[in-house]
Amino acid sequence: MTAKASVIPAERVEQAIFLIRSQKVMLDSDLAALYGVETKALIQAAKRNSERFPEDFMFRLTPDEFERLRLHIGTSNVDPEAGEPRLRSQTVTSNVRHGGRRYPPYAFTEQGVAMLSGVLRGERAVAVNIEIMRTFVRLRQLLATNEELSRKLDALERKYDRQFKAVFDAIRQLMAPPVTSRRAIGLRKADR
Repeated sequence: MTAKASVIPAERVEQAIFLIRSQKVMLDSDLAALYGVETKALIQAAKRNSERFPEDFMFRLTPDEFERLRLHIGTSNVDPEAGEPRLRSQTVTSNVRHGGRRYPPYAFTEQGVAMLSGVLRGERAVAVNIEIMRTFVRLRQLLATNEELSRKLDALERKYDRQFKAVFDAIRQLMAPPVTSRRAIGLRKADR
C-alpha cells in the first residue's frame, strides 16, 4: 500500500485546533471547510445523530468564549516569520453578507471529530478525518514529549542543587558584605 498525498496540509489542521474549556477542539465552520460541506449541513448531520454527540464530544461556545476567540483569531492572522497572512478561521470570514456569524459556533472535541466520520460520508470525508486524527495524535505526542522533558529537567535541577550546595554556599558568603565593627557617629549622652 503506497502513501497518498494528504488531502489537506497538516498545518491547516493544526491552525484550526483551539484550546477551549481545557480541551483541544475544532470549530464547526473550520471542520465544514475542511470536509468541503456547508457549516449548516455539518451541524444538521450532527444534530440528526445527537445520541452520538454528547456534551463532551460537541458543545456550543458561550457568547463570551466566542468573543474571546474572535479577538484571538483577529489578532493572529499574520505569520510573524513570513509576514504573510495565515489561513484564517471561517468564524471570522464566514457569512459576510450578513455581517459575520450571528450565533456562537459549536466546538467538536477529538472524540466528536472521530464521531463525525460515522455521520459524514464520502472519500473526502474519510481522508480529511484520517488527517485530523493524525494531527491530534501528533499534538498529543508533542505534549507528552514536553512533559517528559520537563520532568527530566526538574530531576537534574534537584540533583544539581544537592551536588553543588557547597559551591553555592561559598558564593553566597563571597557575595555577602563584610562584617566590620563601626563606631557610632554623632553625639553621645554624657554618663552621669
